[in-house]
Amino acid sequence: MPRTTDGDGTPVPQRLLAAATRLFAEQGYDRTSVQEIVEAAGVTKGALYHYFGSKDDLLHEVYARVLRLQQERLDTFAGADEPVEKRLRDAAADVVVTTIENLDDAMIFFRSMHHLSPEKNKQVRAERRRYHERFRALIEEGQKAGVFSTATPADLIVDYHFGSVHHLSTWYRPDGPLSPQEVADHLADLLLRALRP
Repeated sequence: MPRTTDGDGTPVPQRLLAAATRLFAEQGYDRTSVQEIVEAAGVTKGALYHYFGSKDDLLHEVYARVLRLQQERLDTFAGADEPVEKRLRDAAADVVVTTIENLDDAMIFFRSMHHLSPEKNKQVRAERRRYHERFRALIEEGQKAGVFSTATPADLIVDYHFGSVHHLSTWYRPDGPLSPQEVADHLADLLLRALRP
């Protein structure tokens, strides 16, 4: 059984993910070997295959951990005892902030998703669809209540917002003029303006 932590107490799976994320971001997924990942993490190949069946599984986990975090947060916002505009605005801003905070992961994933096996690809799409459906349900709730305009279908509104989110990795710079929260506020306000009756 491989050791679960190293000298500094960091669990092996986290070390493998950190090493893989850095290497995938620097070199690209397809140009990074399993050997480079295990050397960077300071573990054996056996340890990698104990926690992750393949390099494919590592790529999936890079994205899945961000999506899990975002799903948990969206579920919290959506279920809050607040007016629907506030819940949607909070959720819309949060996905921007959490994407910027995990920009390497998002960038790696969108650049490398086509390398995933068909079944992993299907799994990721299902996970993302669940997120988008929960987000869309907030828009539809506001439309049914007459708080949001019904002029634009909810699906298009979702695509509009997430198109902006997925595009962040192409232009956002941590040393740029806007903080993650400022970008999030601008994009959330744009979304709500588009929904105003």
